[in-house]
Formats: sequence, structure tokens, C-alpha cells
Amino acid sequence: MDLFLEILGSITPPIFIGLLFWFIMRAIIRSDSKERQVYAEIEAEERAKLEAKKP
Repeated sequence: MDLFLEILGSITPPIFIGLLFWFIMRAIIRSDSKERQVYAEIEAEERAKLEAKKP
């Protein structure tokens, strides 16, 4: 039983660090994706305004 607890104690921290890294990277990638989407929408609106102003 002691061996099992030692193994569990040595494996648990890397698993938690890996999960933390995964959540952080996921948040960064999702925020970048949403930022690009909003930027594309703003750019499309500005292009539509420029097209409307052309004679």
C-alpha cells in the first residue's frame, strides 16, 4: 500500500501541472480566435462603409 501511495504522490503533481497548462493554452487560443473574429467583423463593416461612400 505504501508503494501505491508513493506512486500516486509522484504522479499527481505532473498531472495537475499538465491540466493547468492545458487550460491556460486553451484560454489563450480561444481568446485569440474570438479576437480575430471580432476584428474581421469590424473590418467588414468598415469596407461596407467605404463602398457606400464611393460614387
